[in-house]
Amino acid sequence: MRVEFDPEAMSRPALYRFLTSVVVPRPIAWVSTITADGSTENLAPHSFFSIASTDPPIVQFTSIGRKDSLRNVEDTGEFVVNFSSEPLLELINATAIDFPRSVSEFDTAGVEREASTCVRPPRVASSHVVLECRSHTTLRMGNSTLIFGRVVRAAAHEEILVDDRPSSELLRPLTKLGGDEWGTLGEIRHLSRIPYEEPGAH
Repeated sequence: MRVEFDPEAMSRPALYRFLTSVVVPRPIAWVSTITADGSTENLAPHSFFSIASTDPPIVQFTSIGRKDSLRNVEDTGEFVVNFSSEPLLELINATAIDFPRSVSEFDTAGVEREASTCVRPPRVASSHVVLECRSHTTLRMGNSTLIFGRVVRAAAHEEILVDDRPSSELLRPLTKLGGDEWGTLGEIRHLSRIPYEEPGAH
């Protein structure tokens, strides 16, 4: 027997908890930004994250409400997506605290920076892969804003590359599940896509 849920009858927090427990696992964009005057570098995880386009290369993350990441992107037009891997769990969680905008999560959580190549916000030195982005489009949708960024530079630690691309086994990606649950990759299964063949092709 199914239990039916009416989104219109649910409170917004209850609906949020339900949807984020269903749409799992979700990759985590660990987004670094900088204030317009350059005085504060911010770092925050966003679990509504995906690729929007590969040509041109555009990634997308969502800010629920007006988070510091969104404000800084609006002011500067730049951000960095730092890959979230399993060994970084405690650091990532420590940067999820709702600090004032004038406080740098890099400093409070003790996250080591490294300079970016093409944008002002710094990279996370320990992140295996980083995507430097310039703002492409922002789209307001209900209580959220979707931030689309064109990838202008990507960089990866050499030791996680296999055949010139990052290896999932070596990346050990960290994902967000429902509530306080986090996910790790677990077993990887390899299954080739089946090509379509016209009837009578053989």
